[in-house]
Amino acid sequence: MEPAIVAEHLHKRYPDAYAVRDVSFSVKSGEIFGILGPNGAGKTTTVEMLEGLRKRDSGTIRILGLDPDEHPYELRERIGIQFQSTSVHEQMKVKEALRLFASFYRKKGDVDRIVDALGLKPRLDVPFGRLSGGWKQRVTLALATIHDPEIVFLDEPSTGLDPQARRELWELILKLRDEGKTIVLTTHYMEEAERLCDRVAMFHRGRVLSIDTPQRLVATWGKVRHLRFESPEADEQPLLSLPGVTKVEREDRIFRIYARDLQAASLQLFLLADREGWKIEAFRFETGNLDDLFVSLVKEESA
Repeated sequence: MEPAIVAEHLHKRYPDAYAVRDVSFSVKSGEIFGILGPNGAGKTTTVEMLEGLRKRDSGTIRILGLDPDEHPYELRERIGIQFQSTSVHEQMKVKEALRLFASFYRKKGDVDRIVDALGLKPRLDVPFGRLSGGWKQRVTLALATIHDPEIVFLDEPSTGLDPQARRELWELILKLRDEGKTIVLTTHYMEEAERLCDRVAMFHRGRVLSIDTPQRLVATWGKVRHLRFESPEADEQPLLSLPGVTKVEREDRIFRIYARDLQAASLQLFLLADREGWKIEAFRFETGNLDDLFVSLVKEESA
C-alpha cells in the first residue's frame, strides 16, 4: 500500500535560523505517527508544510499522492486539521460551530455520528467559551473530522488538559485510528507518544534524530536505568544508605532504585532484605522509557 504521506529532504529557513533541516520520513496509511520533540524542535513548521499552510524552501511532499502546494483545494477536502486553538467564537454554541464547519466542505460528513462518537450530545447547546479544556478539545476534534477526512493532523492535542481529560482524549484518538484514519500528531509529552503512536520521529533542532516504534526505539537505544521490586515491608531510608545508590522512588509497595552500579546494588538489596526480613517480589531490571531515550539522543547529537 502506498504511504499516506511522503516527505523528502525538507528544508525551511527563517532569517535568524533553520527551522527544518533535511527532514525525510513517510507515514503509513492507517497509522498514528508521532512527531516528538521539545518546543522549537521544528515539529509545528514541519506539519504546517505537510498541511500546505507554510511554503517549504526545498524538498518534496506528497499527501495522498498530491503536492499540498499544487493541490491545496483538493487536499483540503481530504485532510482534517486540529489546531492548538481553533477559532470558535466564545458565544457560539457547539451545535452552531458544527454546522458552520460542516458548511466549509463539499463532502458532508455524518454530524450525528461524530456527535455520538465524541460524546458531544450533552454539550450541543453550551457556548464554546463555557466549556472546560477537555470539552473544547473534543469539539475541535469534531470540527477537524466533520467532513470524514482520510488524514487528521493534531498539533499538541492534549496541551493544558488535566490527566483525566488527557486520557479521555487519547481514547478518542485511538477510536479515529480504529476507523481507518491516518493520524499525525505533534507532542512534547513522551507518555502520549508511547501510549498512542505506532511510530515516532524524534525531532531536535530541526532534524530527525530517529524514527521507529516507541518499543523498538527503547529496546534498541534504551539502557538499564534502575532496578524495580515490590515489597510490603521495605523502607526507603535503609535503601538510600546502600553503597552507590543515588535515588529511591516509591509508589505504595513498588520501589525503584537508581545506582551507579545496579548489579552491586541488587546484591546489597538482597543482603539488606535478608537482614531486615523483607519479602522481595517482582524483582527486575528496567530500561528507560521514551523520555530517557530522548534525553540520551539529544546529548549524543549535541556532543
